[in-house]
Amino acid sequence: MRVPARLLHLPAALAASALLSGCFATTEATGADAGERIRVAMMQPPRSGLSPLSDDAFKLSRWSTAETLVKLDADGDAEPALATGWKQSGRSWTFTLREGVTFHDGTELTAEAVVRSLTRAAGASPKPRILDGVELTVKAGQTGTVVVTTAEEDPLVPQRLSSPQLSILAAKAYRGKTVNPVGAGTGPFELTEVNGTSSAALDRYDDYWGGTAKAPGIDVTFVPDGTARAAALRSGEADIVEAVPVSQAALLDEELITEVPMPRTNTLYLNTEKGAFKDPALRAAAREAIDAESIVKGVYEGRADVAEGLLGPALPWAAGLREPVRRAEAGDPAGRAITIGTFTDRAELPEVAAALQQQLRKAGFQVKLEVREYANIESDALAGAFDAFILSRATVLDSGDPAAYLYSDFASDGSFNISRLADPAVDKALHKAGATPTGDARRRAVVEAEAAVLATDAAVPMLHERVIQGDAADVVGAAHDPRERELVTLDTHVK
Repeated sequence: MRVPARLLHLPAALAASALLSGCFATTEATGADAGERIRVAMMQPPRSGLSPLSDDAFKLSRWSTAETLVKLDADGDAEPALATGWKQSGRSWTFTLREGVTFHDGTELTAEAVVRSLTRAAGASPKPRILDGVELTVKAGQTGTVVVTTAEEDPLVPQRLSSPQLSILAAKAYRGKTVNPVGAGTGPFELTEVNGTSSAALDRYDDYWGGTAKAPGIDVTFVPDGTARAAALRSGEADIVEAVPVSQAALLDEELITEVPMPRTNTLYLNTEKGAFKDPALRAAAREAIDAESIVKGVYEGRADVAEGLLGPALPWAAGLREPVRRAEAGDPAGRAITIGTFTDRAELPEVAAALQQQLRKAGFQVKLEVREYANIESDALAGAFDAFILSRATVLDSGDPAAYLYSDFASDGSFNISRLADPAVDKALHKAGATPTGDARRRAVVEAEAAVLATDAAVPMLHERVIQGDAADVVGAAHDPRERELVTLDTHVK
């Protein structure tokens, strides 16, 4: 194993992170390909064996191993990726595939391969979030094309197909009941090894259609503990560290961290189906009890923005379109007992929960907290096991368009409806937003849908997070992506 000189003397801070010891092994590159592999410390371990049909898809995207037909530019507009162009005809969209693309197993990208991947995603249970409320079929068209048809005319099809959960993989990925992405992508790095929830390895794919990656490979270690991730950057054990906790940012060299406002909102979801918060007046009482500004100052040390709505400063157009929302009058909690759930994977959330516990107790609620790792609490949250749940939620993660997030989280049949909300007015507004063509009209419809949700007090947005990423001084070209789709790219390397 190669041990770079900068690792020979590790500071004592790493002793607190025995979890990391020996984890960042690298592979020796030789000859003309000599160069250092990029060592990455990721926050959340895989939840579904890196299946692209789960949130693990975003890891595959951030490692540049799995690709989609379409990608998004900085403004959230669709641009070519594995497809070079597209055109709409009513409910159908025809995509022209890029020529000369091969999967990591050497097989060619064909219309049949695209049909296989998208059909598997469309029929998955649960569906990828981006397909909530969307019935989609795919077939091969004329030579080098595929035709995507939806049950209703959908102006957002290209943006939907940019979701990492709709990555195109080789046939070998689909041989079992689960989807296995090892050696099956099209990106500049080939996923070669996955060690459960501890680590993964990728090697440069020299036949990549877009050129040759500057780094010979990537070594990934999953480190849920935020203090340990920050320690890895300080000690030199990691080259890139994602999601540096706010509490650790002040302990790092400011030149090594990048802070970017991101489309991620820290929200208190209230269970509207049963328990105390079935009552709109008690939901209103919870909303009025929350002092988000004190949480931003106390927990986030000012490195976040107080929420005015569900959509934050990463979508600057929202604030200009937003109007006052009429809400229910607050009732008296009168000692009502509630349980709030959250998770430890984002280091700030347990602190947010503790602050909320104090604020809600002051208002008259009796508050119990339940805090676990996300993988061990998500199913209970979705099943309505808690009266309230604190979630750090990306609002444009999948499509670059917040309509998909709003539908997923607040539609009666949304796949991520933690609030258990079933409100006809909200459903109507969400359907309108989803059907409106892209542009200013769609943005207005999205803000109207946001207002409909806020009027129910099913969700209380507290703050908008900023992503804090750590890059070692000798790292060049790491992506700082507010959508959390890119991290190590074709150009990323260690000097």
